[in-house]
Amino acid sequence: MKRREFITLLGGATIAWPLAARAQAQQVAMPVIGFLHPGSPEANAKFTAGFRKGLSETGYVEGRNVAIEYRWAHGENGRLPELAADLISRPVSVIATPGSVAAAVAAKAATTTIPIVFMIGVDPVQAGLVVSLNRPGGNVTGTTSLNAGLMAKQLGLLHQLLHRDARFAFLVNPNNPQSRSVVTDVQATASAMGQQLEILTATTNRDIRPAFDVAVRKRTDALLIQADPLFANRPVQLATLAARHAMPAIFTLREFAEAGGLMSYGSNLTDLFRLTGIYTGRVLKGEKPADLPIQQATKFEFVINLQTADALGLEIPPTLLAVADEVIE
Repeated sequence: MKRREFITLLGGATIAWPLAARAQAQQVAMPVIGFLHPGSPEANAKFTAGFRKGLSETGYVEGRNVAIEYRWAHGENGRLPELAADLISRPVSVIATPGSVAAAVAAKAATTTIPIVFMIGVDPVQAGLVVSLNRPGGNVTGTTSLNAGLMAKQLGLLHQLLHRDARFAFLVNPNNPQSRSVVTDVQATASAMGQQLEILTATTNRDIRPAFDVAVRKRTDALLIQADPLFANRPVQLATLAARHAMPAIFTLREFAEAGGLMSYGSNLTDLFRLTGIYTGRVLKGEKPADLPIQQATKFEFVINLQTADALGLEIPPTLLAVADEVIE
């Protein structure tokens, strides 16, 4: 090899090496978010898009300057501790657990150092996740939809709809740690109204259809569905079963009414995922979870599907139509 060619080759290598090293360093430096959820990616595509939108509002775009490691339990909460441990072993910069108390608890039990950003439907202080709403303390913060506390209000909406004595049923997941207190509240509301309330249970997807069959055998007039991840992942299935059995029903998610369910009342879950994404981005930028106050849902949507009401032969009272945020015609 001639001397000039050798010097040129050496010079090119000298330039290429820092460029390659810099590129590798940038790749290593890209933060990684652990995303832990009790459901499945298919059922939560709309919500995860909301999470990514929130991230983008803080300057983070998946694949460009942040990576996301998704872990889905596919309805098996028992797998959440194992999935949380797997994320920590990666390691990740922050763990987002939008959608369930069980996922947040699993993440908190697995680490006291990696920041955790949750989104749940109950009071996080009562759930043991934080010590205070204003100053969470520790490595955990997040958002609460407060949807679990809306069940009594939903029962009242069903009662206004039927405006008569009726037999109501409440579909719950007994594996949810909050189920006992929620059932107690709803039973107290039904008793105060002088109405009958039947408790139906489902712990897996396979239990949902038989629960509807029981409601029919019990001659249920209307159905209330618990705000629980098991049901939140299946609004279309719930709406389809309610239509098949000609049963007026109310659920937390607007997606239920959009899919043909009669009514929904609750916070906007897609927007709550967006807020979770924003908090996750802020943590990546260096803010400490202990100093980020718990975000609480402030807007609750009441949606009525008039097409479904017509199919059920129900006339929606003007008082309900007047307070509805949206009427699907």
